[in-house]
Amino acid sequence: MALAAALAACSTAAGSPVPAPVHAPAAKQAAGSPACTATSKLIPSCGAWWGMAPEVFTGVPIEQALHGAELRMGAAADVLHVYHRERELFPTPAEVRLARDPARPRLLMVNWKPSFDHTWAQIAAGRLDRRIDRLAAHIRRTFPERFFLTLHHEPENDVDARSGSGMQATDYAAMFRHVVLRLRQQGVRNAVVVMTYMGAPNWAAKPWFEDLYPGDDVVDWVAMDPYADDRVQDFDGLVNKTRKEYPEWPGFYRWMQARFPGKPVMVAEWGVFERSYDRSFKRTFYETVLRQIKRYPQIKALLYFDSPQAPRGDTSFDSDSSADKAFTRLARDPYFRSTPVPRP
Repeated sequence: MALAAALAACSTAAGSPVPAPVHAPAAKQAAGSPACTATSKLIPSCGAWWGMAPEVFTGVPIEQALHGAELRMGAAADVLHVYHRERELFPTPAEVRLARDPARPRLLMVNWKPSFDHTWAQIAAGRLDRRIDRLAAHIRRTFPERFFLTLHHEPENDVDARSGSGMQATDYAAMFRHVVLRLRQQGVRNAVVVMTYMGAPNWAAKPWFEDLYPGDDVVDWVAMDPYADDRVQDFDGLVNKTRKEYPEWPGFYRWMQARFPGKPVMVAEWGVFERSYDRSFKRTFYETVLRQIKRYPQIKALLYFDSPQAPRGDTSFDSDSSADKAFTRLARDPYFRSTPVPRP
């Protein structure tokens, strides 16, 4: 789902009480084996990062939202996914505090849409350079740590394929390149750049789909934002969605494996919608993630979209006690606890 902006906040979803957050240590290594670490591009050498956009669309400040979500799931997040738009400067003081928490540091995944009133072509031509330069100065001054950055995520449904629209797929690629290169020119070298696709077969089937990609030199990770709707039954079906209408589409993970064999994959947003006819679906779905995640070694980060008011339904992970318990087991699994978050 495309999200123009999201303010993280506290969920009112019902659920049974959960234990206090578990700040799990890194998994023990075999004698003589190297410890699990993160690379300069924030790729964990063991397992995958566990993260989330917490309690979205409910209006509570981000610190309260994240601490509330961590308490509800009984585990800490490695990655905090936040959303910014237009002239907003990031990271905010609250985001910096969460990233630098001495008890439990976190990585930031910042999602920025530079403008809603300029076309991609205009941004690529330099119309927002002053805005980009102002942001770069802020980042240099306030946050030297490495962080994830994605630009205008899920661009597929914003493409206007008409000639001269300024919003063609090639315009998106040019915009993305311009913003990243401008930030680097202004001294922002700590942004680990992520290209985020929707992860839906209908958009991948468009003739312009491949034109969206801005180039390996400006993209460090590739990401998808899949959701478990009525067509999805398990984690395999989530990350490799197919449709009979598009028989040649192999699924997003398979496509990313073939298209970007050397790049880590992030599931930057994922969520499970309520099913009124099957109240056990969330629980059983989370159990499939636990069983199936190791089939996808290129997935190096899994970031849940936790919201009781998502545009297409309730994705809060603890909408009932059985779902809550299954999600907690998943969040605490050693696969997501093996590489410690780098400290500032």
